[in-house]
Amino acid sequence: MPSSAERLTPQELHIAKLAAGGLSNREIGQQLYLSHRTVGTHLHHAFRKLGIASRGQLRDVL
Repeated sequence: MPSSAERLTPQELHIAKLAAGGLSNREIGQQLYLSHRTVGTHLHHAFRKLGIASRGQLRDVL
């Protein structure tokens, strides 16, 4: 069975790691040339796949 992080798409994992590092959605979007809303959508999907509810929990599961 894949680990939680292995269930994420490469884009979701990259964004989740940046968010875990303390960057805001806007900062992540600027770095990856995405809108902050797109970043939020990726994080929403990642949270659901990881079974978490907040950014603070990202460091623990990644």
